[in-house]
Amino acid sequence: MTAMQTISPRMRTACLGLLLAAAMGSAHAGRSCEDRPLTTQSLQQGLELAQRTAEALEAEHAKNGTRVVLLARVGQDLSKYGLHYSHYGWAYRTAEGLWRVAHKLNECGTASGHVYRQGLGEFFLDDLWRYEAGIQVPTPAVQQALWGFLTQQRSIVRLQHEPYSMVSYAWGQRYQQSNQWATETLAAAMEPATVQRREQAQDWLQFKGYEPGVLTIRALTRLGGRMTAANIAFDDHPGDKRYASRIETVTVESVAAWLQRSQLAGPLRTLP
Repeated sequence: MTAMQTISPRMRTACLGLLLAAAMGSAHAGRSCEDRPLTTQSLQQGLELAQRTAEALEAEHAKNGTRVVLLARVGQDLSKYGLHYSHYGWAYRTAEGLWRVAHKLNECGTASGHVYRQGLGEFFLDDLWRYEAGIQVPTPAVQQALWGFLTQQRSIVRLQHEPYSMVSYAWGQRYQQSNQWATETLAAAMEPATVQRREQAQDWLQFKGYEPGVLTIRALTRLGGRMTAANIAFDDHPGDKRYASRIETVTVESVAAWLQRSQLAGPLRTLP
């Protein structure tokens, strides 16, 4: 598998939708990796959400010229951690007028992750916990920087790091989870000349005031997760924080709050 996968965004029938879901194989992020077949109901709900999202993004484009947004989904129930959204990517409008999503996915059952470009339908064809989208519109300057970065084959994978952990340390480089890739890629897009490596991206994020999400995960839970899932690791977290059950990782909510606080984007809004 290459570092950047491209899948067609067009969907014409439910049968094609099923084929697209199958083409995704076992690549997931922001949801559980349970092996469950795609049901007719989840297929319909996913396609309907994709359609509503496409209409909302086109309306935003027509009104404000928007061509890049933060797009989030609810892949699993994270309410016990005080979180709603599990995963985000950057949705951008191509020169041909199609909306595509650049995001990182974990190959289930492995400790590897890769960057994908997908259509809206594929982005929401996962077995989601809730069928709703989160949309946050960056400022025009941020959109311009991201659009140029996301549409280039080489730059989009500049900060891609294959070793994957769902709870990777926000300021570490041993692993990289999906939201972390998207956030570090924003830093590289904003400072393309100076941000060439992950540690430089993280330095920029800290300088700009980004604060990661903090999850309280007790020792027994950490042990169970590490022993039963290849895509969960805690050994990159500083010992003092780990022993205090303080797991600092990149969450959708922490990124959205920072973007609004730093005036890099408007508020995150929910599309039901």
